[in-house]
Amino acid sequence: MITPNLVRKIDEDVYSRLDAAIDATVKVNADRNDLDSRFPRENLKALAQAGWTGVLNETRFGGLGLAHVDFAEAAYRIGQADASTGLIYVMHVGAVQTINLFGSDDQKERWLKANNGGLLGTYSTSERATGGHWWYNLSEASRDGDNYLLNAEKSFTTSSGQADFYVVQTRTPGAKDQADIIFFIVDGKSEGIESRPWDALGVRANHSGPIRYTNVRVPQRDRLGAEGQGKEIIYDGVSPVYLIGLGAVWEGVARGALNAAVKHATSFVHKDRNKSLSDYQAIRQELGAAKVLVETLRPWRLELAAKLDELWRAGKPQSEILIPLTEFKVHAAEVANKVAAAALTVTGGYGYHRGPIERSFRDARAAIAMGPSNVIARDWIGKSLVGLPLELFYEGGE
Repeated sequence: MITPNLVRKIDEDVYSRLDAAIDATVKVNADRNDLDSRFPRENLKALAQAGWTGVLNETRFGGLGLAHVDFAEAAYRIGQADASTGLIYVMHVGAVQTINLFGSDDQKERWLKANNGGLLGTYSTSERATGGHWWYNLSEASRDGDNYLLNAEKSFTTSSGQADFYVVQTRTPGAKDQADIIFFIVDGKSEGIESRPWDALGVRANHSGPIRYTNVRVPQRDRLGAEGQGKEIIYDGVSPVYLIGLGAVWEGVARGALNAAVKHATSFVHKDRNKSLSDYQAIRQELGAAKVLVETLRPWRLELAAKLDELWRAGKPQSEILIPLTEFKVHAAEVANKVAAAALTVTGGYGYHRGPIERSFRDARAAIAMGPSNVIARDWIGKSLVGLPLELFYEGGE
C-alpha cells in the first residue's frame, strides 16, 4: 500500500503547472467540446504533461506522490473550467487509485507508469439491469484456463471507447452470491469491446456511453486483487476517491457559474439608466445567496480529503467515512444546480445564450443523477441516521 506525503509541503510549481494547463487548454476548448460532443483528448494530455493525472501515484511509478487534498483541489479547479474534463479526470484518478490500493507493482508499472504516465483509465461498473444500483452486477466472468473471459454490458462508462484501460467490475466465475465480485484491468484495445455513442443534455464531452464486453480475454496478471475481493474494493477503493472527486467537480461548477455571473453583472450597463446590473439590489441578493451556498463546500471538502489521507496513512479502510462523503456529494450536486440556476436568472438573455453559464446549467443537472443518485444517496444517509443497514447487497444488511 502506498502512502501520501506526510508533510504538506508542496512545490508551488506543481500547482502552477496545473493552472497553466487549465487556462491554456481546458478553458479554451470547453465550449467547442460541449457543442460538438467532442472528447477532450488534448485537455487530458495537458493535465498528464503537467503530472496531475498521476497526482496520487508514488514517484517511483511516475506520479506526483501527493494526497487526496491535492486531488480534490485539482478536480475543483478543473470543474470551474469544464465539468466534462473534470469528471473524466475524477474517473481516471479513481481507477488509478484503485490500482494503487489493490494492484501489484507489475500492474502499476504497466498501467500507471507506462507511456510516461499518459495512459487514460476509467471505471466501468454500472449495468442497465440494476439501474442506479451501480455496485450490484448481474454479469459474471468465466474462466479461460488460468485467465478469464469477460461478458458484460455496462450502461454508463465515462471515457467509453476512449480510455486506454478500464477498471471493470463483475461477478467472480461461479459466484456464490451477489457480493462475490471480481475486478479486472481491461486493455482498451482488447477484441470484443464495443462502445456506443454518447449524446446527452449536459457533460457532452465526457463520453459516458454504454459499453459492451463480449468474450474479452483478460490475463490473470490483470485481475485486480483476489477473486471475491470486489466488495472490499468497492467500499475501500472505488467509492471514497470517487465521491470526494465528484463533489469537488460540482463545487467547481458552482464556483465557475458564480464567477461568470458576477463578471457579467458588474460589466453590463443599462444605458437608459446608466446602471450596471450589480447596481440593482435584487441582483445583488441573488448573487449573495449563491455565494453563501458555494462557500459551504470548500471547508467540508478539505476536512473530508484530509480525513481520507489520515486513514490512508494509517492503513485503515477509507469507507469509514462513506456516509459523510456521500453527504458531501449530495450537497455539492444541489449547490451546483441552485447556483447555476441563479447565474442564469441574474444574466437573463445573455446567460441563456450558448456559453459557459448555459453550459453550467445543463452540466449541473448530471450531478443529481450520477451514482449514487441524490435520491438513493439521501436514503443511505437517512438509514444511517436512524440506525438501519444500507442493504446494498443483502436484504437486512451484511
